[in-house]
Amino acid sequence: MKKTIYPIKESFYSIQGEGFYYGTAAYFIRFEGCNIKCDWCDTKESWDIKKKDFISVHKIISSINNFQVKTVIITGGEPTMWNLYPLIKELKKRRYRIHIETSGSYPIQEKYIDWITISPKKRKLPLQENYKKINELKIVISNENDLYFAEEQAKYVLSTNCFLFLQPEWKNIFGVLPKIISYVKKNPKWRISLQIHKMLNIS
Repeated sequence: MKKTIYPIKESFYSIQGEGFYYGTAAYFIRFEGCNIKCDWCDTKESWDIKKKDFISVHKIISSINNFQVKTVIITGGEPTMWNLYPLIKELKKRRYRIHIETSGSYPIQEKYIDWITISPKKRKLPLQENYKKINELKIVISNENDLYFAEEQAKYVLSTNCFLFLQPEWKNIFGVLPKIISYVKKNPKWRISLQIHKMLNIS
């Protein structure tokens, strides 16, 4: 376990602010490295991989032990750029519920993962195989054209158990939220995801 290291930008215990599990406590592990780099990204500090930020699985696990954690969320950056199996295996040994948030542009090792959220990006679309694995499809909406993109992505989701979310881009939330509300009323298969952690001013 000690030989495996990852570039971790930050890790912290907080509240999940988005998607199906919003409002629930979770421990976040944010990986460095991103292959897409969206203009509106709110975690641009996680894009670059820094040698000094590599830490061992042992150290990651040890930091979680300081809190009353039931759910661990692996996010980024783009966490699936890395072989996550050594970390996930150790987390599962400790009976944590494991969630992952990804663009879906790399293969997803779904073994031991309890919840997979894919947030597709136009610059690099998810691998087709990943649509079969997901529990949650989350599309960031910054303009009306993104609603068409959302429908295109939803066509690939075959599971009726997958939840579909439209999430307003934070910097333009008041510009696009009325359009999203109207769209969801006409297309009730979709739900609205709001970044409540930002509304509550928490990490």
